[in-house]
Amino acid sequence: MFKDTINFIQSVYSGSDFIPLHEPKFIGNEKKYLNDCIDSTFVSSIGAYVEQFERNIAAYTGCQFAVATVNGTSALHLALMVAGVMPGDEVITQPLTFVATCNAISYCGAQPVFVDVDKGTLGLSADSLEQFLKENTYVNDKTCINKHTGHTVRACVPMHTFGHPCEMERIQSLCTSYHVHLIEDAAEALGSRYQNLHTGMFGDTGVLSFNGNKIITSGGGGCLLTNNKQLADKARHLSTTAKVSHQWAFSHDETGWNYRMPNLNAALLVAQLENLDRFLQDKRELAECYQGFFSGKDEVFVTEPKQCQSNYWLNALIFPDKALRDIFLNETNSHGVMTRPAWELMNKQPMYKHCFCMDLTNAQWLADRLVNIPSSVRL
Repeated sequence: MFKDTINFIQSVYSGSDFIPLHEPKFIGNEKKYLNDCIDSTFVSSIGAYVEQFERNIAAYTGCQFAVATVNGTSALHLALMVAGVMPGDEVITQPLTFVATCNAISYCGAQPVFVDVDKGTLGLSADSLEQFLKENTYVNDKTCINKHTGHTVRACVPMHTFGHPCEMERIQSLCTSYHVHLIEDAAEALGSRYQNLHTGMFGDTGVLSFNGNKIITSGGGGCLLTNNKQLADKARHLSTTAKVSHQWAFSHDETGWNYRMPNLNAALLVAQLENLDRFLQDKRELAECYQGFFSGKDEVFVTEPKQCQSNYWLNALIFPDKALRDIFLNETNSHGVMTRPAWELMNKQPMYKHCFCMDLTNAQWLADRLVNIPSSVRL
């Protein structure tokens, strides 16, 4: 049924027998910088490449401060902690996301609250967020309170799904009005922009991921972005086991975590970042190629939202129904073309089934119909 689509994707990737969903590309100074790092003997969390990467990624995204971490989940956990999220708090997020978003909330002892997503952006819906806040909360002494549970609604975590930015202007305005901390999960959105501002720059903090399947990678790795020096200093302190700076003494002034990025990973990322613009350009050309092919077909190719420049991290199709989607998944994977459905919704995961949900019609609709197709950079 989908032979023409399979043949097209294979032709896009020069007839390869197996086409992964998203593989990393190491085409620059990775080996050179790794060897330099090894020769320096500073391979752990203290080293020149960690600081260099933080400077470079801050300059690229336009933020003032960057804190490099071992992965995106740890960066998100730190972002929640420095926002003051405490046990018993509630944190608004979306159900269509990778589980790390909710896990980081859970690490703080807080509870996710699920609002719907937009079909156009695939990310957190400003309309659903506004409805939840108006119907379920009130503000007392600059604190947002859930009037049904009595718990503080401390933060909101929109996630830029597959690199497509959420409607950040409205989300930011709502969070400000209700005194809710805004933390952007931009793990998938390096290089994406909303109204010419890089994702992660609308909230108190933003979070990036450099997992092995991201646009640039160090195998793992993450980063917290912020324009607030106090938050950056606090996050960096917590990420280094809350160790008080001293030439030799080991003193820690609070509970911290061993979340600092190793110098080896940072060396890889310094090299990877040098080719990011090339990767983004190739991915945009690939998306345009897909868009042309799928024009007029039953399955709809997902394009960047208005006022946005998406990085097209993972290209996506939306099928008319779940049955046709499942046939596509079976046929493509059976022929060496790796495709994947969206995540199972977080409100259906056993550890989050009890969490409060708004009407999630859009999220369920997308979860039943969406498929990611091969999106690797082509050299």
